[in-house]
Amino acid sequence: MARRWWLARAGLLIIRTIGLGLIMLSLTACLLISGETTSADVQDGAGNLVSSFVGAEGRAERILELGLADSEVQVIAIVSIESGDLELVLLQPDGSVAFTITARPDAEITRSGLVRTNDQGQLRYQINARGARNGQVQLFFQP
Repeated sequence: MARRWWLARAGLLIIRTIGLGLIMLSLTACLLISGETTSADVQDGAGNLVSSFVGAEGRAERILELGLADSEVQVIAIVSIESGDLELVLLQPDGSVAFTITARPDAEITRSGLVRTNDQGQLRYQINARGARNGQVQLFFQP
């Protein structure tokens, strides 16, 4: 009887561990941001996006509607954080990396490059954050 109880208890522990692992794996593909404010101004495929936050953790891909199908766009990216890690990745339509910019605490980092929009006129980018506090992402773009 005690052995059955022990086996049942061990089986329950294994199921819980696997379940927790699956939950953690699913959370690695989402971005949790607190205190986010975002403004975007896009006209004729040119404009800017400014997003600031109090705290961020995780990873997510985002899309910016530019309305310029399958076009090269000059992008200037600026990132800053007070503490933690923040990385901005600009993506090509096929998912390859156009360029990456990594923030450093208490410094504003700038990088620019050409990025192609997809056939729907969307500019894709990814945000990766680990314990990021008081950060900002700025994108300026023009055809």
